[in-house]
Amino acid sequence: MRRLLRAAVAGALALSLTATTAGLAAAAPPDRLASAVDRALAAGVPGVVVRVDDGRGRPVEVARQARWTLPDHRLRSDDEFKMASNTKTVSATLVLRLVAERRIGLDDPVGRWLPGVVPNGSAITLRMLLNQTSGLFDYLDDPRLLGLLTGWQPRPWPPADLVAVAVSHPPLFAPGERWDYSNTNYTLIGMVLEAVTGRPYTDLVERQVLRPLGMGDTYFADGTGFRGRHARGYEPDAEHLGPLLPPGVPVGDGFAGPRRHEHVDVTGIDLSPAWAAGGLISTPADWRRFLTALMSGRLIPRHLLAEMRDAVPQGGSSPHGYGLGVMEVKTSCGTVWGHSGGFPGYRSHNYADAAGDRTVTVLLTTNFALAAPDAAAAQAELVDAAVCRLNGR
Repeated sequence: MRRLLRAAVAGALALSLTATTAGLAAAAPPDRLASAVDRALAAGVPGVVVRVDDGRGRPVEVARQARWTLPDHRLRSDDEFKMASNTKTVSATLVLRLVAERRIGLDDPVGRWLPGVVPNGSAITLRMLLNQTSGLFDYLDDPRLLGLLTGWQPRPWPPADLVAVAVSHPPLFAPGERWDYSNTNYTLIGMVLEAVTGRPYTDLVERQVLRPLGMGDTYFADGTGFRGRHARGYEPDAEHLGPLLPPGVPVGDGFAGPRRHEHVDVTGIDLSPAWAAGGLISTPADWRRFLTALMSGRLIPRHLLAEMRDAVPQGGSSPHGYGLGVMEVKTSCGTVWGHSGGFPGYRSHNYADAAGDRTVTVLLTTNFALAAPDAAAAQAELVDAAVCRLNGR
């Protein structure tokens, strides 16, 4: 179920952004961002947070939600949010800091640092892990992980166990042959970071990124709880999830959690096994601190920032590229850099211009519901409208 829904959401987003670039900007009204938020809510997105900061004045902040969600929580732009795969940018930053210190090389084989962990580890480089060209199977596509994703079978998943699930499957292609998104790559990156430094991965993030940048509202998920005020996430219940799935894909019991207005409150599903591939919780303001520091060259030298933004095509119909832990996202108002993230109940987009002066965050309190064509198109329009507002258009 996870791979099929991921493909549906990603494909719809790529197609919609392509269409937006081709025709929507020319007729964009002054209140395009507000209209895009309205469209997302009308398409069934339970809640939307947008933060646009052009670096010159007070940021534009929007927080809107469906009426039926109000008894659970009143959404605010400073709510904590499961940022999921945006964590990959932090992980890549830590690798590049080690490269700058000459303690590691981008073309080192993963087998050098994790001997015997990955079949054919001598042919898969750290660069391939970072830019998603390793060919390794994504462990989240294995049925054994379905209980984790749906919340029905929570259990600890140590990184080594997740990698073992992944390598029990044959690779999707030869190393470096093409691009395919795999969380396995970044779980391995976290393991490499620990092997090289002798320190826990989470401690590296805290010492080198969160604490120096004053990201006090950013931390790694620990079980099902948040530390502070947080957005609640929702997914369609089993009955309404079924029509979003391709024919023949079983719905089962859907997601675990309290029922809410044809939805399930999935806030309590445990994010912590995502670890170096997606375990961070944060806020829009905190993530601006990170992206501004990264893109301005404060965290890694500029020549390595250029390496980070050396993007390979994502393939298929997507116009976007993927660098070393960052996405190259092309919109009708220019190219931005950052990442997106998805986890049950939470979909996030965090981007910056090339200099890090201007940033945008778009958060939606659902992920799997975005497989619906109307919701996917609304998401794409919302991201495009927010980037255009960022650029004064």
